[in-house]
Amino acid sequence: MASLSRRRVAIITGITGQDGSYLAELLLSKGYDVHGVIRRSSSFNTGRIDHIYRNEHLTLHYGDMTDGTVLHHLIAQLKPDEV
Repeated sequence: MASLSRRRVAIITGITGQDGSYLAELLLSKGYDVHGVIRRSSSFNTGRIDHIYRNEHLTLHYGDMTDGTVLHHLIAQLKPDEV
């Protein structure tokens, strides 16, 4: 019986920062589904990820890393290969 392979899943906190945006681009190029965690704020800046923003394998989630329930919920829901 052949097993169905699924895309690897990664969660990136700080995806709009320099390191997070480079990591997202790299993982997308390697075939990952990338889930980025961003803070909900009025000064939201996606400049570093604008070129990958519409990629069907990139999903953004609002959350604050000082609230541990956000990351716990995402890990339980997505079952990522990388965090």
